[in-house]
Amino acid sequence: MYAKPQSQHQWLDQLLGEWDFEHRCKLPDGSEPVTTGQMRCRSLGGLWLIAESDGKTEDQPWSAIMTLGFDPAKDAFVGTFVASMMANIWHYHGKLDADGKRLPLDSEGPKFDGSGTCRYRDTIEVVDADQWLMSSELLDENDQWQRFMTARHTRR
Repeated sequence: MYAKPQSQHQWLDQLLGEWDFEHRCKLPDGSEPVTTGQMRCRSLGGLWLIAESDGKTEDQPWSAIMTLGFDPAKDAFVGTFVASMMANIWHYHGKLDADGKRLPLDSEGPKFDGSGTCRYRDTIEVVDADQWLMSSELLDENDQWQRFMTARHTRR
């Protein structure tokens, strides 16, 4: 019942702290909104990363909460993402890449045009102790990953 943090949980500790971010999106209508804001990342028992964000996109404020942990039974990172501008919850599942710098997190959610669902991937990449990146992609009808968002997080 009382899990002990493992090396994968400790990997998430790199994200602990307060961050400023800038997200750049490319939407299907051709617009490219830029979002700026802050993120606060804390640990829940050494097992879960809780990341709370607040930002503005074109003067529209929003907030979001991401949880990330490692499930030894699944041998995978797991988590969720919810945001004030979305009615769905995103469930994450992923594994570190071979060099231990990138964590691709697969999910499924609504297509931008509302015609069903598709696969998505958010990838966290640790640059150094004071900077990390996140990219978001969707799997298109040709089974090609299409990047639609990039974000840079800088330690406050």
